Amino acid sequence: MKNMKRRTFLRSAAAGSIAISHLAHSAENDKKLKFGLIGCGWYGMVDLKAALKIGGVEAIALCDVDSEHLQKNADETEKLQGRRPKTFKDYRELLETPGLDFVIISTPPQWHALPFIAACEKGLDMYCEKPLAYDIREGQAMVDAAQKCGRIIQIGFQRRQSGAVQAAKQYIQAGNAGKIIQVDAQIHYKSNILDTTVQEPPSSLDWNLWCGPAPRLGYCPQISHFAWRLEKEYGNGHMVDWGIHWIDAIRTILGESMPYNVQAAGGIYYFKDQITTPDILTAHFDFDQCPVVWRHRMFGATEFAPEINNGILFYGEKETIFVSDNKWVVIPKERNQERREMEAQTDAGALHMADFLQAVRRRIQPLCTPEDAFQSTAAVQLGMIAYSTGAKVVWDRKTKQITNCEKAAALLKRPYREPWIHPYKG
Repeated sequence: MKNMKRRTFLRSAAAGSIAISHLAHSAENDKKLKFGLIGCGWYGMVDLKAALKIGGVEAIALCDVDSEHLQKNADETEKLQGRRPKTFKDYRELLETPGLDFVIISTPPQWHALPFIAACEKGLDMYCEKPLAYDIREGQAMVDAAQKCGRIIQIGFQRRQSGAVQAAKQYIQAGNAGKIIQVDAQIHYKSNILDTTVQEPPSSLDWNLWCGPAPRLGYCPQISHFAWRLEKEYGNGHMVDWGIHWIDAIRTILGESMPYNVQAAGGIYYFKDQITTPDILTAHFDFDQCPVVWRHRMFGATEFAPEINNGILFYGEKETIFVSDNKWVVIPKERNQERREMEAQTDAGALHMADFLQAVRRRIQPLCTPEDAFQSTAAVQLGMIAYSTGAKVVWDRKTKQITNCEKAAALLKRPYREPWIHPYKG
């Protein structure tokens, strides 16, 4: 068993390294692509470094509403590539930079739609982080803009590059586990909550611009840089931030589109008055092939089975398959048969960026298009709408309408704060 796991690990790790190395070598022989980064906080710099790791690119412009972030990361970028990028506070000014080939958008979700659509109008290729949009109607407007501009656009669902996800997909689609009857996905962990006291923002941060088209709440460390994920008005909760990865992986593995019914229940039980999205949540998605159940708990005791805290369980007629970031496990139905565990270490972020850069050079579609990303994003957004309204949400995939509940349908589009204008015109 140990030898099998070790061999699998070495093969998958080597394959990933060879793929990235080959793409980096190829990129050096091509014209250097020049790009701008909109949102240069933690994950923005992860994306920038991934692009520089692949090679054949140069960051010529950075944009952030926090001047401290901007200065610090411009300094780091200069050290990494030997040339200092221009810096901007407003994404619209960055998009006017001469010579741009593509942009990376790594802002919080309330700032995805407007820069995305503006970049489409400028005719730029694009790498945009997940979720595609904050609300479902934004996502539709973004898909429309992407289709009109015809550029190369990759959405940051990096776990599609996971060796474990890809291997499990091949195994399940080959019929080895039999018909999949149900899928469970979960992530249980203890969250660290920052200071929730409303206070003056740092002098380096333009808080009004950070909030943008979303409601302007009072600043506190818990809903600003990085920690916005659990604030309803900005990140919309743990399922939208983290669960979306596994919902996207499930869709990819099963070849599904969107659920037609969604129900959800939960609440804020441990972090009352500290966060505004559920710290306990169960969401039930009815897909065509089978139901999918998402669960998260963001606090609590040591787990009974910590090895499955973060991952997906596919319950098949013949076997159960467990998938996590770096391994997948086959669990036979019959008694006294040994489980088979395969490790698959992958630098998914670098591979996803490499897939995008290769698509830009070859003018082909990358692994995760806006049309595809919309379906994963809208699925978890429907889950939060179901939670917020307490309703079973019935989704018409053809008309993109909630057909059974006016209260739920009203949440498909959030009003924008002036002077920003919501891009959906339907």
